[in-house]
Amino acid sequence: MKELKNKSMFKYLGVLLVCFLGSVVMAQETKKAEFSIVDESNTVTILIDKKDAKVVSIAATIFANDVLKVTGKKPLVGSKAQLTSSAIIAGTIGKNTMIDKLIASGKLDVSELQNQWERYAIHSIENPSKGIDKALVIVGSDRRGTAYGILELSRKIGVSPWEWWADVTPEKKEVLSVSIQNTVSKSPSVKYRGVFLNDEDWGLQRWAALNFEPETGDIGPKTYAKVFELLLRLRANTIWPAMHSSTKPFYSYPENKFVADDYAIVIGTSHAEPMLSNINTEWKHDKMGEYRYDTNSETIKNLFTKRVKETAKLEGIYTTGMRGEHDSPMIVGEDDTDAQVHLLERVITDQRAILKKETKKNPTAIPQAFVPYKEVLNYYQSGLKLPEDITLVWTDDNYGYMRQLSTPKEQRRPGGAGVYYHTSYWGRPHDYLWLNSTNPVLMWEEMSKAYEFQSRDIWILNCGDIKPHEYNMELFLDMAWDMDNFEKSASVKTHMQSWAAREFGKETAAEITEVLFENNRLAYIRRPEFMAWSQVEPVTKEGETELTQYHYGDEVSERIKSYETIIERTEDLYAGIADHRKDAFYQLVYYPVIGASKLNQKWLYSFKNKFTAKQGRQSANAFGALSKEAYHRIEKETTYYNTKLQNGKWNHIMTMAPRFLPVFAQPATSTVQTDQKVKLGLALEGYQMEVNDEIINSYADVLPVFNSYTNSTYFIDVFVEGEGEVDWVAIPKVDWIKLSEDKGTLHSEHLEKRIWVSIDWTKVPKGENKKEAPLGHDFQLIPPSFKVNSAIDFRSEGKTTTIGVSVYNPEFDALENYKGFVEDKGYVSINAENYTRKQAGNEADWQLFEGIGYTNKVITALPRNATPNVNLEAIKANSPVLEYDFYTFNFGEVAVNLQVVPTHAPHAGIGVRCAVAIDDASPVLVDFQTIGRSDEWKENVLKNASVKSTKQIVNKAGKHTLKIWMVDPGVLIDQVLIDLGGWKKSYAFPKETAKK
Repeated sequence: MKELKNKSMFKYLGVLLVCFLGSVVMAQETKKAEFSIVDESNTVTILIDKKDAKVVSIAATIFANDVLKVTGKKPLVGSKAQLTSSAIIAGTIGKNTMIDKLIASGKLDVSELQNQWERYAIHSIENPSKGIDKALVIVGSDRRGTAYGILELSRKIGVSPWEWWADVTPEKKEVLSVSIQNTVSKSPSVKYRGVFLNDEDWGLQRWAALNFEPETGDIGPKTYAKVFELLLRLRANTIWPAMHSSTKPFYSYPENKFVADDYAIVIGTSHAEPMLSNINTEWKHDKMGEYRYDTNSETIKNLFTKRVKETAKLEGIYTTGMRGEHDSPMIVGEDDTDAQVHLLERVITDQRAILKKETKKNPTAIPQAFVPYKEVLNYYQSGLKLPEDITLVWTDDNYGYMRQLSTPKEQRRPGGAGVYYHTSYWGRPHDYLWLNSTNPVLMWEEMSKAYEFQSRDIWILNCGDIKPHEYNMELFLDMAWDMDNFEKSASVKTHMQSWAAREFGKETAAEITEVLFENNRLAYIRRPEFMAWSQVEPVTKEGETELTQYHYGDEVSERIKSYETIIERTEDLYAGIADHRKDAFYQLVYYPVIGASKLNQKWLYSFKNKFTAKQGRQSANAFGALSKEAYHRIEKETTYYNTKLQNGKWNHIMTMAPRFLPVFAQPATSTVQTDQKVKLGLALEGYQMEVNDEIINSYADVLPVFNSYTNSTYFIDVFVEGEGEVDWVAIPKVDWIKLSEDKGTLHSEHLEKRIWVSIDWTKVPKGENKKEAPLGHDFQLIPPSFKVNSAIDFRSEGKTTTIGVSVYNPEFDALENYKGFVEDKGYVSINAENYTRKQAGNEADWQLFEGIGYTNKVITALPRNATPNVNLEAIKANSPVLEYDFYTFNFGEVAVNLQVVPTHAPHAGIGVRCAVAIDDASPVLVDFQTIGRSDEWKENVLKNASVKSTKQIVNKAGKHTLKIWMVDPGVLIDQVLIDLGGWKKSYAFPKETAKK
């Protein structure tokens, strides 16, 4: 028995030894090796083959120049091997003699790459050929795969894709090597990945014509070469060229198409540019007649034929179908949908016949796209028959929300599907052409959804003039390259922090990310370009803001404060950035954040100016001055961007007023002029007008009721009325009233002060000890036995103004250890992510997305392919449910207001619905779907919020539970407000009323 045990022990040790040795071997096999590019005595040679594609030579030259920028030494790019200790050999399978020999000899295994789309392998090979001791071999499955592999080395040596376009100057090094582990890239997640250069009028075209390419006076081949280099660095492969009338058509410069082919960039065109033609500028009415297919088809077909002949031997994606000129509906003789559908089907049939004739290929083998944008989506939904091999390119609603995605049947189409997405837009209800104000987490959520619904063939981002859309452009293309890296919402923050570390160093990356996330949060609540509350067409006078200045802590002041914070943090970061990266920081972080902040403050201070002027405050003039100061700061920064960065490299690229819309102008302000004797003015939270100073020692002027269960705080503004200086003192009548300040002097440099009033609840007398709450309809009219009343005396210039203070401080047994939400001032406010309980359903469960929504978190039921359910009993039995415990002091009919992210139904059969009930009531369906471009949709996209209300009964004062069930998966729930009749007007829901 003992011998058996010993044998077993030796056997066990043997297994351990084998495992250990195996792990050592594996570690040796996977260990990264250093490959020297530049050292004290040697600079590596880059070997390519002349018969390989031009883009391989271009990528090799880009990399050689990157090495030069880092080390001051430039590798030789050539095609003849020389005696050398090491070399980089780069080429495409079947296009590079050296690589083909390595494959034939068995030294290079390309079995994973053969006949694949845009893949590459990087291998370190000893003695690859005579005279070379060691080589770093980059092999591509096709020409772009090779280029991406070469430019991967640029990333590895620390050169940013934005080295030229955002002046991210590389760190200098005398010795340069890369850490290499033999790798094979995956296939890209999306086949065609690229951008649409749109709205170029305001930046890119002006910059190219007046600065970068004056010899052309336009966006021409020199400019496109730099754009194409950027696309290669970002692992993109497709472009929709500029198409506005300010820019000549892409094909009007013959060299453009050859430059694109040299860089291996695929040319496509937008939804309004069929068959690679630019109708906006190529269609000449005086020679060609009216642009309508029902009466002038032969002339239109001639244009299509000309373009196909010109592009037949180049890589392109032909947009099929037809719209009108410049983003307008197609003109047809009959104004009915069936006629429009049949005519569009005829257009597509004719286009495919042209493709077949001119290319001598079967149309099924030619990349084609159909973009159901605006009215074309209605035609498609109305039964338009589309050939199965054409790629359906679904669009967002211009504001970041995908209008439709493929049904399960459509997902099986050979042509597949794609996405056309905006981070820049010109149109109704309002443009956003200046800054990049699209929330990156929203973009991730919508792209994740599109990818899940099999939109994986074409992704195009409308990025306007490229600048200042740099980060979102890279995020979009990184997702298209490898969606596996973006499975969770948190991956966006991780990506941004890695991006910031690459551009500005690890030390500041986390703080830069926090600043940008806060900037995105504020822009999500209201884009900077929408702050004037005016729409594009018809252009209206600047509107009155929906942000309240006297309820719920003053939304205007809170937003000003939030922007002051990120301005300060951004300026501090800028001061600490290394000199060689300051220009990059200015372009990628500083200008976008400061610009957004100052455009907001320009309008926010103007709103405060008008509000305080109505109250006769002298501070109104100061707010007006601050508004003008913010406007001039934008002027100053834009001038700096255009004239000082890189000695004027970017002159004309930036404008502070695209389309010269009212939002970009300096707002009109009011001036308060008075010669009356100086006196102290008071204004209270909850009241639009100032305190009536004529009523002395009266409790008519009272703050909202302080609630011990929410630990309420409220403000009192003290301000100057009249000319001069005024002293003031505030004296609480009891020791449990606390003030942030109790005395001071107001004068021309300090015209007002906000005093915060709070309660020391340990000193407040308790109200009646009851087992249940009082019965009352208006929270302000709580029975006296439940309130404790006192006041604050404000004394100034021999006068006393008394402000009443009422506190609600009862002892309810039911609330002693209660955790949940409580009524405050006639409502219960809840952030959706703060549920009391959640329960998974048969097919779905709740997940949290961070970085989106008014609270910066939303909750949703996933997976998105879970079965929708509208049967009320089945909903209760099978659907995931969120539960929120809340406590009310009133009862009766209430309005349950739900705020969600305003997404659209992916396709018929899936909606944007949930179900709600209070306590044991039957679930009530709530539907957030909007119709077309309705007024409701316009309000939703301007606010990035959809709010629906449903009636429920709170049958008694006391404890209750709100339940929210999934009906359709993917609805992004943001906030909940249960209104018992006390909610006052505000832009956003009041802050949460969680029990403290």
